[in-house]
Amino acid sequence: MNFSEDEIQRYARHILLPEVGGTGQDALKKASVLIVGAGGLGSPVALYLAAAGVGRIGLVDDDVVELSNLQRQVAHVTDRIGQPKVESAARAMHAINPGTRVDCHNVRLTADNARALVRDHDLVCDGCDNFATRYLVADACALEGRTLISAAVLRFEGQLSTFRPGGPCYRCLYPEAPPAGTVPSCAEAGVFGAVTGVMGTLQATEALKEILGIGESLAGRLLVWDALAMRFHTITLPADPDCALCGAHPTIHDLSAHHDAAPVACGVSEGVAS
Repeated sequence: MNFSEDEIQRYARHILLPEVGGTGQDALKKASVLIVGAGGLGSPVALYLAAAGVGRIGLVDDDVVELSNLQRQVAHVTDRIGQPKVESAARAMHAINPGTRVDCHNVRLTADNARALVRDHDLVCDGCDNFATRYLVADACALEGRTLISAAVLRFEGQLSTFRPGGPCYRCLYPEAPPAGTVPSCAEAGVFGAVTGVMGTLQATEALKEILGIGESLAGRLLVWDALAMRFHTITLPADPDCALCGAHPTIHDLSAHHDAAPVACGVSEGVAS
C-alpha cells in the first residue's frame, strides 16, 4: 500500500483493527461515495466518510445554508449562511481531511442527471428531505446496480436500511410514495437535532462496512430507532416478487417514464420518515 507517513499516522487507529488494516484502508482510499443531500443526515455522513479516508466523495444539493439549518446540520457554521451547502460542507470536509477529493454538484437531482451521478460512484448515501427525490435516488441505484444506504428522520425517530443490487429494494419496502400531505416534513413537524447526527453516523458506518466488506449488512433489514424511548429494533425486509423495480417482472426500466420531468430539489436534506 502506498501510504505517506502522514496517512499512516492519520489512519493509525483504523490500521490497528484486524477488520480494516492496511488493505482495508487502501480500499477506502480507492472508494467513491455519492451523498444526496448536505443537510442534517448528509453532514455527519460527509464528515465521517472524509475522516475515514474515503478517496472521492460527491455531494449533491442545490440549497444554501440558512440559520435554521444550524440546529442540526453540523457541516455548516454561522459565517457560511447564504453559501451553497455543497461548498460549505466541502470546506468542513477538507478541514478534517485535505486528502479527500470532494466533487460539489450544486444542482437539483432530476431524471436526466440521476443515473449518471449514481453510475460515477461505488455506492450512494441518501439523506434527502422529500419522497420524490428519495424514489428517484432509489430507482437510479437499482437501475445502475449500485448499493444504496438510505436514512430518514422525523421528530425523535429514525430509520435506516441498505439496499443492494438485486433486492430487496426501496420499493419492496414502500412501493409508492404516500399521498401528498399525509406525512409532514421536518420543516412542518420538527426534528430533534441530535437524532439526525445519530442516524447520519449510523449511515456512514454502514457505508464504510459495505466498502470494507465487514460485519453484518442491513440489507434485507430495516433499523428503526425511537430516541425518546432509546430503543432500537430491526424489521426483516423480504424481497417483493411483484416489485415494479426489482421483482420478477419489473415495469421500471428508465427514470423519465416514472418521474416528473421537473427538477426535484434536495432541499434541506434531513429526510422524511416514511
